[in-house]
Amino acid sequence: MIVHIVMFKFKVENRVKNLKMVEERLNSLVEKIDVLKFMEVGVDFNGSERAFDLSLYSTFETIEDLKAYDVHEEHLEVVKLIKEVTTESKVVDYVRTLV
Repeated sequence: MIVHIVMFKFKVENRVKNLKMVEERLNSLVEKIDVLKFMEVGVDFNGSERAFDLSLYSTFETIEDLKAYDVHEEHLEVVKLIKEVTTESKVVDYVRTLV
């Protein structure tokens, strides 16, 4: 299984509204992109200086599925929105091995 995690820091302007909008748009992708097996979107409640505002945890069966998701039209529309309302993002992709 492939795990894809992304964290975002949002611009201060319209932050609460934009967080909600991005959360909803990301969650809608599960129904629209068949290679996306699972997605969990979380909005930070901590507010610490080290915290990011929103995190995305998603899973795929293969690396090829993750690559297909990356260029999928529905995903690219959300990416465009995210780039408009965020200041920073970090990502990690890895192969999940069950122990």
